[in-house]
This record gives sequence, structure tokens and C-alpha cells, in this order.
Amino acid sequence: MDETPIVEGELVSDQTKISNKDMIHELELKGYGEKENEKLFLKFFESLYLLYSDKLTLKKGKRKIDFDSFMTMCQKQDPEALTKFLIYRDLRNRGYVVKDGFGFGSDFRVYERGHFGEKGAKFLIFGLNEGQQEKMGNLQKKIEEITQMGKEPIIAVIERRGEVIYYKINRMNFYENKARSEQSFQI
Repeated sequence: MDETPIVEGELVSDQTKISNKDMIHELELKGYGEKENEKLFLKFFESLYLLYSDKLTLKKGKRKIDFDSFMTMCQKQDPEALTKFLIYRDLRNRGYVVKDGFGFGSDFRVYERGHFGEKGAKFLIFGLNEGQQEKMGNLQKKIEEITQMGKEPIIAVIERRGEVIYYKINRMNFYENKARSEQSFQI
């Protein structure tokens, strides 16, 4: 990330538009944004990361937008903005290329190091805050859908201190243990 020059972006709706062709090429090589009509559009978490890393100058009209202001704007549109940013920042700092998720409750697609542009994403990550409840049925459905796509499902849990812990998960089956439950209630 250190070799990335400072990028100038313009806030358009909830995305950052990059117009400089050299910057577009530089960012695309590193797995940032989606190209559309000779412009590059960054998702909010990509913009937050570049702002946080002092690699982006973001403007809306003539007004300059800093990290804190942009985070506040993002949280109004998506209550999970901070969670997504923390996961995205952690994965980027670990050297992974990270893209928006496919759905299925996943927040991000993550590519193996050195394989972006060569292979599809290997992991699908969805984030949870520590203490956040998730129904087992929903979790099982997400895992099954992600596994059927040939991807590895990962849960990223954000601790109260902001640290991200990753859990690789597999398909699970829960069977009712009728014999044992009947025995425990016999008097």
C-alpha cells in the first residue's frame, strides 16, 4: 500500500469516482473498484480504507471530506459500515485483495494472495460483531450456499476492542437426540 500515490476522488452518491486514467490503472491492478465508462468507482469501504491510509483525497463539489465525516455518512446508509470497514482494513493489511460479496449474507469475496485476476475468489466472508446473535438456521443456509459455490465460508468476528478474529466454518448437521432427551425427563 505504501507505493500507492495519493488518489483524487469525487463522491457520487455512495461511491467514489476516480477519473485520472493513471490512478485508475494503478488502483485496478491492486484490486480496487469497478471500472465503468472509463471511470473507476470505489465502494464505500474501499474509500474509507484509502482515506484512513491517507491515500485518497475525497471531495464533494469543492468541499473536502475527511475520514470521520465520510464514516458518519456511511453509517447513516449502512449501520454495518464500521464493521465492514474494520474487516476490510484488516484483510487489506494482511495482503488480501477484497471485493464486495455475492450476497448469501456475505460481506466480502477474498482472493488468495497473488491470485487476484487469475482465479476467482477463494473465500466468502461475513462479519459479526461480538455479542451479535445469528440464528443457526440462517448460518447453516449461508454455509451451504457458499460451499455449493466452491468457496470457503469464513465468519469474521469483531471484538469489542476492534480486533478481527476469523473462523473457518464447514457445513453442519443437527440431529435431534430423541433417545437421550426422553431418558433425561423420566422420573
